[in-house]
Amino acid sequence: MHICILTFDQFNELDSMIALGILNRVKKPDWKVSIACPTQTVTSMNGLTIERQATLEDANKADAVLIGSGMKTRQIVEDETIMSQIQLDPTRQLLGAQCSGTLMLAKLGLLNDIPACTDLTTAPWVEEAGIKVLNQAFYVDGNIATSGGCLASSYLAAWAIARLESLKEAESAIHYVAPVGEKDAYVEQAMKNILLDTRLQK
Repeated sequence: MHICILTFDQFNELDSMIALGILNRVKKPDWKVSIACPTQTVTSMNGLTIERQATLEDANKADAVLIGSGMKTRQIVEDETIMSQIQLDPTRQLLGAQCSGTLMLAKLGLLNDIPACTDLTTAPWVEEAGIKVLNQAFYVDGNIATSGGCLASSYLAAWAIARLESLKEAESAIHYVAPVGEKDAYVEQAMKNILLDTRLQK
């Protein structure tokens, strides 16, 4: 099972790194989580430079792809050199987007009539792309999920774990990272959100 987190120059650390940390709470031999980038290194909006673990081509073949946000998303979605390399398919992949990552899903033509979540800054641009923006942290339709607000990346990661492994694994991952003394509340809120996915409802 391979999950790629698309991460671009000027990325938001909270989106990519929180998802990476939570997804890696699953400790199984066939479970792999990679930061996928168009270049060998990318630098975050706060100056953190990281090396990619996977290419965009790898992401196209992955079982699940999460798209993080960043300061340059509006420029990236207009860059045909990058966008032409991204060939995602919700019929065979789980796809998730965080904040301005939702704009990328929209520009890739993957949202169509699906409403979506994003951050407050990106919302007008997503609406300009013809997508209805929801005033909530998480939404899912089939194999596509979107989230809005940096810390909502935990919902996106938990959803991916629940769909690819189990609800029990998702609960365990969120419980591990949640603040002491507030763990039950955090798990409850996360499960409330990801159970918007009818495929996970018991």
